[in-house]
Amino acid sequence: MNAPALSVLDLVPVRTGQTSAQAVAASLALAARADELGYRRYWFAEHHNMPAVASTSPPVLAAVAAARTRRIRVGSGGVMLPNHSPLVVAEQFAALEAIAPGRIDLGIGRAPGSDPVITQLLRMSGTTSDVDRFPDHIRDILALTSPEGATVRLTGRPDGDERYAIHATPAATGTPELWLLGSSDYSAQLAAAFGLPYVFANHFSGEGLERALDLYRQNFQPSETLAAPRTFLTANAVVAATAQEAEERMLPQARMMARLRGGRPLTALETVEQAAAAEASDALAAPLLDALRRRWFVGEPADVRERLAQFAQTHGVDEIMLSPVAGAYDAEPMDAASGRLQTLELLAAEPAATPSHVNCHAKPRQATSTARDCGRHAAGAAPRAACRANGLAVA
Repeated sequence: MNAPALSVLDLVPVRTGQTSAQAVAASLALAARADELGYRRYWFAEHHNMPAVASTSPPVLAAVAAARTRRIRVGSGGVMLPNHSPLVVAEQFAALEAIAPGRIDLGIGRAPGSDPVITQLLRMSGTTSDVDRFPDHIRDILALTSPEGATVRLTGRPDGDERYAIHATPAATGTPELWLLGSSDYSAQLAAAFGLPYVFANHFSGEGLERALDLYRQNFQPSETLAAPRTFLTANAVVAATAQEAEERMLPQARMMARLRGGRPLTALETVEQAAAAEASDALAAPLLDALRRRWFVGEPADVRERLAQFAQTHGVDEIMLSPVAGAYDAEPMDAASGRLQTLELLAAEPAATPSHVNCHAKPRQATSTARDCGRHAAGAAPRAACRANGLAVA
């Protein structure tokens, strides 16, 4: 069974006590490491006014990530088009393509990415687009970002020429790769009709996955840029040296999901210790945990690798975009994403490998089940976990 290529979806999570600056710094460092580890893409999501999510502007984050990486594709997962002017989106991603030629992905969705209040504020404070004209706006962006540009017709011009040329950038030599994102039949059918690549947002819930893929593949119409259906899936992942640590690191995000689904007030992401203490009191995530364990990829590296390969084979894809949702322990640095870094490193490494920056002594010791015992070590959770996996003591 062939292993799928791996990519990363980042919401730039914000934990208790962490500033936006620290959260962004942690994600940008994660993007640089994903580049080194051989991940295929790194996409930033768009969400607004959420205490635990700092990914509000995918093109800004993608620009910095592109400047700090050499090989990996960067982009949006996705830009929520109803919040924006299609021309502005086209200009932003044409500029990104000029910054990092051949490495830019423009993932587009049609959901608002927030609540009705924020949607209204976006409409009041800037140029947005009509969600009912979503297919027209996709066509517009495809034309505007191409080297040929787009043409509109104007009437009553003194020179009699009704054609008016518009380009997202003056002299493009390439175009960002446009993907349609969604978790319903609508985006799958639209991507098929336009001959575009498609991503099912499986990390949301997974409901309707098989139907959406079937609709996309069965109705696909070849286009100038894509001869056959092309798709991959997203998935939440938490990987650690031990299954117990992975379970512990899963809990903060599981509790956040419970708040979202239950309509409860949202907060910054709890630390592992905060989540464990709160869960012992209110059992907020308890009703969801079994279902999340089935849909998420949580556990030790070998087990998760095997499950990812099976998942890819079952759905006929050769790539999976991971949303690394591992929570942080209290003692871990605020400007680093130790648990998420650990997930990426352990999945990218060979089964017996230790991440290259780990500093371990040769003295064996009993493995610990969590990173709490190693909180004083500046190297972070990923090095600690790798040391534990190899039966070594951490420097």
